[in-house]
Amino acid sequence: MKLWGGRFTKETNQLVHNFNESLSFDQKFYKQDILGSIAHVTMLEKQEIITSDEKDKIIDGLKSILDDLESGKLEITTEHEDIHSFVEANLIERVGDAGKKLHTGRSRNDQVALDMKLYTRDEIITLNDLLKELLVTIHNIMCENVTTYIPGFTHLQKAQPTTVAHHFGAYFEMFRRDRSRLRDIYDRMNYCPLGSGALAGTTYPLDREYTAKLLNFDGPTLNSMDSVSDRDYLIELLSALSTIMMHLSRFCEEIIIWNSNEYRFVEIDDSYSTGSSIMPQKKNPDIAELIRGKTGRVYGALISLLTTMKGIPLAYNKDMQEDKELTFDAIDTVKGCISLFTGMISTMQFRKENMEASAKNGFTNATDAADYLVNHGVPFRDAHGIIGQLVLLCIEKDIALDDLPLDEYKKICDVFEEDIYEAISMKTCVEKRNTIGAPGEIAMRSVLAINEKYLEES
Repeated sequence: MKLWGGRFTKETNQLVHNFNESLSFDQKFYKQDILGSIAHVTMLEKQEIITSDEKDKIIDGLKSILDDLESGKLEITTEHEDIHSFVEANLIERVGDAGKKLHTGRSRNDQVALDMKLYTRDEIITLNDLLKELLVTIHNIMCENVTTYIPGFTHLQKAQPTTVAHHFGAYFEMFRRDRSRLRDIYDRMNYCPLGSGALAGTTYPLDREYTAKLLNFDGPTLNSMDSVSDRDYLIELLSALSTIMMHLSRFCEEIIIWNSNEYRFVEIDDSYSTGSSIMPQKKNPDIAELIRGKTGRVYGALISLLTTMKGIPLAYNKDMQEDKELTFDAIDTVKGCISLFTGMISTMQFRKENMEASAKNGFTNATDAADYLVNHGVPFRDAHGIIGQLVLLCIEKDIALDDLPLDEYKKICDVFEEDIYEAISMKTCVEKRNTIGAPGEIAMRSVLAINEKYLEES
């Protein structure tokens, strides 16, 4: 059954039907379509546009369709053009003429706009919950590794010593911002388009404020043309999802490096690794690599929708049907990636000795050695040059600054004394950095307390 068949004298060409239909993917929001229809007919009865008996019949019919779909008793079939026509046809079959009044005072344009908002709103809540689970996992790892020393990098070169807690804390901040972005999108999109009609409202005395309230919106949208043609919230969501994937991808890139034979900082659990079909020794970080790879897929959805929307005049155009598959796929991809990543890092083992040894052997304490000289009256520029000479000497001897004999230090600068070794130990280098946001234990404990409160309240 087509909702628009009365104007036409010929059946739609099958290829045209296949190209035009959206049921194959918009069936994903059957629940939102039914809940939106229940709110709509509740409002119609309140406004005396339909009778109480008609309302009850329609709602009972809609609820029975929902129950049958969720139990598997009713199957969504392909002869219908979209989920709206599928639901309406089944409703009429179940309750008769009362079902034909379901569509009073609305268009598929505002109906699909509502369904997509309801679906997106539900998915934002799920995404937010998944990000919180990830943040809890990161927080727990931070708590356990406040004094686990690791080299910090700039330009992928060892720079200064830090801790696993500090390093993971950087990603905690990223994913916290991601949750904030989702909250902003939810608040900005939470206005109800139902009642906008095709583009110019309707002559029926609808109570749009009441419908919005029934569906837990903050209110109705204020321009019917914008209501049916707005996809900004999806573009914002795809942008936020792209940022989440970028953060996951960066984290995965580091874990892949850390998991390599050359670094051996971490050991990814067997349950999140795969092997090689030809090389029996291989243990590959495939989950991390796939998450990194799927980032491009989500980016593609954002660019596709931006491109689709860039040349569309007001109001609704069929091009906008392209929003659904892109958004559905991106949401499902990100949800899967967050869940897998959370599981991967929660089971990952840290090789703390290798991390600390790498920090020592990478001269990450060179800046602290220069600070030692400055604290003994040597101008910083001179101190910088002295430590550079010492690093060069250590490279020639293939040793760390910690292992260079004191007499070698004194050959280059007689200011050095035995306490240089304490000054450049990993513990000292990290622990004396205690401004808020730094890796020192005092600073880190303060941040962990802030994070814990955030997780409890959000």
